[in-house]
Amino acid sequence: MSALHCSAVLLIISKWSQTEYMQTLLQKRKIEDGERKNAILEILADKYCRGIIETTMEKPKSAMDIAADTKIPISTVYRRLQTLHDNKLVAISGMISDDGKKFFLYKSKIRSLSASYTGNYVEVEVVPNIPSVAKE
Repeated sequence: MSALHCSAVLLIISKWSQTEYMQTLLQKRKIEDGERKNAILEILADKYCRGIIETTMEKPKSAMDIAADTKIPISTVYRRLQTLHDNKLVAISGMISDDGKKFFLYKSKIRSLSASYTGNYVEVEVVPNIPSVAKE
């Protein structure tokens, strides 16, 4: 009787460069806290949160720009931004002008989220949004 040998090849097609892909492999982080896992799974299931993460992945945007890009009502954008910020998935930067006008920009802190379910175990992994390395 001969031994059966199996092999598999995983082909990943992406717009990322090889360097970015290697950084992703090195930076992937598992979420261990059950409460945080549940919050992230809810965010992953929310189309508005996904839209905000996607549109702010490459560069910071104002809430008005996010609403315009995603066609999400501005009040919903603000509520989802608060949820994303509370769960450390969006960074906020900005300032208040001398005349008291507030100006904030929002940027995704994640490049991707993945979840898997095996039996009674849920695994959630997050890949941080690392700034791209300038190409020569």
